[in-house]
Amino acid sequence: MITTLITVAVIAWLSQLVLGGWQLHQFNRAFDALCQKGRVGIGRSGGRFKPRVVIAIALDEHNRVCDSLMLRGLTIFARPVKIPAINGTPLQQLQPDVIFPHDSRCQNALSLALKLKHG
Repeated sequence: MITTLITVAVIAWLSQLVLGGWQLHQFNRAFDALCQKGRVGIGRSGGRFKPRVVIAIALDEHNRVCDSLMLRGLTIFARPVKIPAINGTPLQQLQPDVIFPHDSRCQNALSLALKLKHG
């Protein structure tokens, strides 16, 4: 019985490593594509037991959002998605509390991404 539990735990741990690596690979590919489009700011929020949020925005030469991505979730099954609502928006007009009125973690991540672009 103990051997079975240890075997299951090891299989679960190895699965987590493999699937976590796959998630990181997917995010890195999406982030690399984003970096090809312009200057990029990235912000992260979250906690230990709350879903984390990573938001990256790419700005064109006119300081308008030309692309974005968001990774939100607690598990290895989260995938990067685009935020089409902010495409074309000038940097100065981005307001995290307006874009994400009911999600403080997304607001925080977007605020951090915007701070990186002001520097």
